[in-house]
Order: sequence, then C-alpha cells, then structure tokens
Amino acid sequence: MSRNHPKGKLERITPEAVSISLEDLKPKGSKPQVAFAGSRSEELKPERIRGVLEQIRRDEGVVGYIFRNSRAASADLTDPTRLIDYAVLSSSAKEASQELSQTFGLGEIENILIEGRDVKLLFQRVGDNDVSIFMEKFVDHAKMCKTLSSLT
Repeated sequence: MSRNHPKGKLERITPEAVSISLEDLKPKGSKPQVAFAGSRSEELKPERIRGVLEQIRRDEGVVGYIFRNSRAASADLTDPTRLIDYAVLSSSAKEASQELSQTFGLGEIENILIEGRDVKLLFQRVGDNDVSIFMEKFVDHAKMCKTLSSLT
C-alpha cells in the first residue's frame, strides 16, 4: 500500500500481497516494529506430510502415493513401472477438477475422489502441496482425507 493511499475505505490485505525483505526486518530508529505471523501453509513442512504419507502407505490396500510441490516430487508405489500412468492420472484429475470448478463456480476444490472398478484415487491439496493416494476400492478414503486435512 502506498503512502498516498486515500483514507476512507479499508482494503483487505492477504499474506500473498505482503512482501518483506531482510532490510524491512532491521530496526530503524524509533519506527514501530511490526511482526507478521506466517501462514499455516508456510509452517507446514514437506517432511511432515511425507511422514504421514509413509504411515498411510503401510495401511492394507494402499497401492502408493505421489507427493508434489513447487520444488520437488516423490512417489512410493507398489508397482514403480507404472509411475507415469499414476502421475498422468493424478495430474489429469487435478486439471479436470480445476476446470469444473471454474466452469460451475464451485470455489476451491478440497479433494477429488475417482473410483474405478477395483481401485480409487484420492487427490488432496495440503497447504501448497499436492498429494495423490492410490488404493484398492475397499480402503476408507474418508479417514485419509481427515488425516491430511488435520495437517493444515
């Protein structure tokens, strides 16, 4: 916000709109100090999500998972030769849900469940991370959704 901003109507400032450099954090004379609390997604470490995914992976009927964020991706699958198939399915599910959300004005999608004849895919956004879990049809996906949602 500029110093010439008219007073009157208040604007909502989102964390994404705030930019802070190291110079801003250094004390300067008697200038008031401002502290910004980090957003929950920044506090969410990828290692924590991977730990939960490793626990979920041990459950009976879980075929594997793909974990992806802006810096890295990892996968743990029963059949690693099908990694590309699973990655394409996961990516296609995400893109289709975004398109449907925009078309019908659904807002942000919390999770996606695709059920096939024998297996199903749970795609969920956890903070700034994409998680896809592949499982046999009998596995309780709602429990996984709840576990992943509790991380944020």
